[in-house]
Amino acid sequence: MVTGTASQPRWLCDPAFEVVRVPPLVKDPDGSYRHPDRSFEEVLAQRAWAFNAAVQRTRPHVVLVDRHPYGIGGELRVGLERARGEGARLVVGLRDVLDEPGRVRAELQGAGWEGVAELFDAVLVYGERALCDHQREYGLALTPQYCGLVAPAPSPPSRRTPRQLVVAAGGGADGSATVELGLGLLALRPHWRATVLAGPFAGRWRGAHSAITDRVRIHQNVDGCAPYFASASAVVQMAGYNSSAEALVGGVRPILVPRRSPRREQAIRASRLAAMGLADVVDEAARPEEVAWLLDRPRSLDAET
Repeated sequence: MVTGTASQPRWLCDPAFEVVRVPPLVKDPDGSYRHPDRSFEEVLAQRAWAFNAAVQRTRPHVVLVDRHPYGIGGELRVGLERARGEGARLVVGLRDVLDEPGRVRAELQGAGWEGVAELFDAVLVYGERALCDHQREYGLALTPQYCGLVAPAPSPPSRRTPRQLVVAAGGGADGSATVELGLGLLALRPHWRATVLAGPFAGRWRGAHSAITDRVRIHQNVDGCAPYFASASAVVQMAGYNSSAEALVGGVRPILVPRRSPRREQAIRASRLAAMGLADVVDEAARPEEVAWLLDRPRSLDAET
């Protein structure tokens, strides 16, 4: 596992994984990437060296690359060509929704996807064709295989806790609107309690809405939302892939508050899930008084759905 993640989720400690750490790159609000202390070029060079060395040492049979076939800045290309030359199968994995079709088509015609159809053996889509057809909408050169939602199912299934709200705010500061909406809903429902699942910026919300602080628990850097969703009466969350998939796999009809920049991925995913009857969608600027009625709707997905 070659990764730049700065966190240490439990699954990354699984003895089945040998973990190769590379310098992380953080995405800014405008969609660009940076390292907090080093130049972008220096980080790419270090990532390229580490990946190529891992390929040379392990001689893999299969290489699965997430989202960007050659890495964020092309840093994986030399290692991938080495792996392919030694007989490895190369696979790229994509989310169910990437962005607006026009923007994705332009990306697929750029240098980041040049030669992918010749070098790679397969594309896996973590979703269903019914939600987004990658060939028809994006012009994907390789025929993808659809894996269905890739998310852990609650085990064993939990019973719903009455009047329990879970707020999933993603991993960074861009989840503040979702947290504020969730806390506002809790203020309107005096008999409810809430659990906030947030990234490293959760501290900024401690003490907010002081009148309900005793009814709020904040968990930072959780490994996944599934265990919390499984016992929730209602879920308010952003519309990123992981938390959306975990809600659906867990049988929850989430209230989605999608981010709309720098990519439209979340907004598109949210609107399509809503059209399929699998979620409700509200705007980031929605007031709690406008949204509270959704807590009274059935929030569980039945088996047929």
